Amino acid sequence: MFEYAKIRFNNYINENYDLENDIVKRKLKHTYNVVKMAEYISEDLSLSDEDKELSMVIALLHDIGRFAQTKLGVNNLLEATKKVNHAALGVKMLFDDNLIREFIKSDKYDEIIRKAILNHNKYILDTSSLNELEELHCKLIRDADKTDNFRVKSEGNLNTMVGISDSDIENSQVSDKIYLDFMNHKVIKKADRVNAVDYWIYYIAYIFDFNYSSGLEYIKEKDYINILIDRFKYKRADTFKKMEDIRVCAMNYINEQIKRRKVK
Repeated sequence: MFEYAKIRFNNYINENYDLENDIVKRKLKHTYNVVKMAEYISEDLSLSDEDKELSMVIALLHDIGRFAQTKLGVNNLLEATKKVNHAALGVKMLFDDNLIREFIKSDKYDEIIRKAILNHNKYILDTSSLNELEELHCKLIRDADKTDNFRVKSEGNLNTMVGISDSDIENSQVSDKIYLDFMNHKVIKKADRVNAVDYWIYYIAYIFDFNYSSGLEYIKEKDYINILIDRFKYKRADTFKKMEDIRVCAMNYINEQIKRRKVK
């Protein structure tokens, strides 16, 4: 299932997008890293081969709407996100336009794939309308995507990603609500971000929305919390202090969650 989808996906990207475009290159790298994380999490959860392959197909297609965003004439991820929801766009392309049959012959998994892609970037996953298998794959793709987003934020050009410079972050103040939400282990709402550094804290707060310990263990192993926090030299004393508080809070949370979930 996955190998067939992979061949078709590569053909689709080659035929429709400029592989020399830096944004397309980054999207491809992210896509295949999310595929690897989906496989990693699936194996850690001891899923069946069928579910592992399905999780990898979902990962392969989860950001197909992001590729389409590269044709919208925007300069960065923030502008693209404001213009169109890439998850909803991906679902429209795959299911309303029937592009899904290009990648997978059977319609057996359509509803799972549709719901997983549609929900992968939502603020909070609403499980009330999901059956057990749909919930599993929705949670898995959210974890796989967030895990690689730590790599993306550690490597990528911030201005290209969100239209903010290093200097903007280094000279800005942490908003009170952002700080309190983080210290209370809350996922941060996009609308609550006020200052440049709030955007950076928003990404670090992804840790509070992991469903399985696999992704948190990977983040700990790669030292992504320290890497993201240390990426900038905070010029304001109050911001420096709060970022150190956030570092300690994040590391303690990850360690506690890994320990608690392993006991289960």
